[in-house]
Amino acid sequence: MKHPEIIFATRNPHKVAEVQSILNEYGIQIRSMDEVLEIPDIEESGQTFEENALLKARTVFAHTGKWCLADDSGLEVDALNGAPGIYSARFAGVPHDYQANNEKLLEMLKDVPDPRRGAQFRCVVAIVGPNFSTTVEGIVRGHIIHEPRGNKGFGYDPLFVPEGYQQTFAELGETIKNRISHRAIAFRKAATILLRLFQSTT
Repeated sequence: MKHPEIIFATRNPHKVAEVQSILNEYGIQIRSMDEVLEIPDIEESGQTFEENALLKARTVFAHTGKWCLADDSGLEVDALNGAPGIYSARFAGVPHDYQANNEKLLEMLKDVPDPRRGAQFRCVVAIVGPNFSTTVEGIVRGHIIHEPRGNKGFGYDPLFVPEGYQQTFAELGETIKNRISHRAIAFRKAATILLRLFQSTT
């Protein structure tokens, strides 16, 4: 069955590839913002993951009139009262400076013992279409180690060990991460909703 065109509200080709690999099992194809038309950069001005995801999805839908997926995600550390949270990508001040972000996180946790280094990755996905808007979320629990390990991931992956594993996300690699990650959980939920919606309109 041919599904309506779906735009993924990102310009990050690595994120597009990761999400597409998750959605392949559902027969859902996505296109990035840059493949459709020139859409202005969207300022993530929300105060929660949900607000940011909905802001991005609604903006792209308003420009294209097509079904849209958007996500916002980050790391929430228990000992830091949920920080860095929505500021995960720019925790150290410069957007997507992964090394600086990791160094700042380790510095803030340097006196925190292992039992209190619990954390979670959380991803919220917004689905917006004609007369439809909702969000779903995925969470993976784990803990923060004391120094980076692995080179297969990005962001905080070298510091995060998910529950049930001994390796960090950056050591586990893409295949396992795409099965257990917060983003995988959230986008699988989104895919289930999309398939149900599309089947009900055919």
